Amino acid sequence: MRVGFLFNHDQIHQVAHSLPVALALAGSGAGIEVVIATTNARLRAEVDHLIAQWPGKPVVTRVDLRPCSLASRVAIGLFESVAPLAKLAVYRDNLDFFRSLDALVVAEKTSAILKTHYGLEGLKLIHTRHGAGDRAIGFNAASARFDLVLVSGPLIRDRLIAETGLAPEQVRIAGYPKFDTLFQPLPKLPLPEGRPTVLYNPHVSPHLSSWYRDGAAILDFFRTSSDYNLIFAPHVMLFERPFALTIDKLTMKRTGHVPEAVRRAPNILVDTGSRACTDMSYTRAADIYLGDVSSQVYEFLERPRPCIFVNSHGVDHAGDPSYAHWGAGEVIGSAAELPAALARATGEHRRRHEAAQLRLFGERIARVPGSASRRAAGLILDFLQGPRVTAEAA
Repeated sequence: MRVGFLFNHDQIHQVAHSLPVALALAGSGAGIEVVIATTNARLRAEVDHLIAQWPGKPVVTRVDLRPCSLASRVAIGLFESVAPLAKLAVYRDNLDFFRSLDALVVAEKTSAILKTHYGLEGLKLIHTRHGAGDRAIGFNAASARFDLVLVSGPLIRDRLIAETGLAPEQVRIAGYPKFDTLFQPLPKLPLPEGRPTVLYNPHVSPHLSSWYRDGAAILDFFRTSSDYNLIFAPHVMLFERPFALTIDKLTMKRTGHVPEAVRRAPNILVDTGSRACTDMSYTRAADIYLGDVSSQVYEFLERPRPCIFVNSHGVDHAGDPSYAHWGAGEVIGSAAELPAALARATGEHRRRHEAAQLRLFGERIARVPGSASRRAAGLILDFLQGPRVTAEAA
C-alpha cells in the first residue's frame, strides 16, 4: 500500500502538523510505503530538517512535485504575486503521481480538487488539519470531502460532525502531532532581561486581522516602551506577498511594511517568516500573547499565561464559536487600550482567565497517551486496513 503525504504551500507552517504522522507511519512496521511529496525548495528543506531530528530515522520515499505544463508556467509568471496559482497547478500537472497512491494525507483542503475536479474517486483523502483554531472556515463544507479527518480534540470533532455532515466514524481524535517535534531546548532570545515579553501574532486575513488597522500603533507603543519586550511574529503568510488575499470572505489589502525604527529597537524582535515563527519557539518563550484570530494561541496556551485580543473590526463576538478563544483573555477594541490591558494582564490573569484557558485548551487539544503522531498513524492504519487489536478508541 502506498500512502502519500503532500506539502503544497508557499510557507512551512503546515509541515509539522502532518510530517510527524508520516514518520510514525513509516516506522510502524506495517509495510506501508510512505511517500513524502514537496512542491518547493523551502518545504523540502523544512521536511529535511525535521526528518534529521526524528528518532529512528524511518525510511520514506521522497518526491519533488512542480507545475510543469507551459500553461501553468505562464499563468504563474503573470499572477503568482497576488494568487497562489502554483499551488493549484501542482495537482493538474501531476495527476499520474496522485493516481499511484492508495491514500493521500494533507494538512489543508485544496487537495480535495483531486476528487471534485479531476475524478480521482478511488484515492482516499485524509485530512490532519493544521492547528486547533476556532474560525468558521475550519468547519466548512470542504471538510466533508475527506474520507477521514484526524482532529486534535473533542470539541473540534463534535463541531465537524455537527456543522459539516461528516459521519462520526470519519472523524477521529489524534491529539496534536506538532507537539512531537519539540526536540530542542528553548533558545535564548536577543532581548533585554527583566521585562515581560509580549508575542504579537496577528493573522493575515484582512477581514479578521488587527494588523491593517492597529498594527502600526501597536509596534510604535512597544518601540517607545521601557517596560516590555516584544516579539513581532505574525502569521508567516502576512508578508509573503505585497497583497493579502482571503477566500473565505473575498478581501484583498496591501500588507505594508515594518518601519526600520521598529526593527532597530533593542527591545523588539521582528521575525516575519523564519522557522522560529512556526516551531513554537515564540509561543513557548513569551510571557503574554497579543493577537486576534490565529490558532497559534492554543499552542501558547499549552502553558496558561495572559492573553490579550484586539478586536479591530468591532466584531460582536459574544457566543460566536469562531471567537471562542477570546474567552482566554481580555478583548480590547484598539491599540489605544493596550497599555492599560497590559498593566492588568499579569495581575488579573489567574483570577479571571486561567480556568477558562485550561478548559479551552482541553476541549481542542486532547492529551492522548504516548505520542500523538503514533496515535494518528495507528488511526490511519485502522482506516486503510481495518481495526487492529491494539488500536485505541477515539
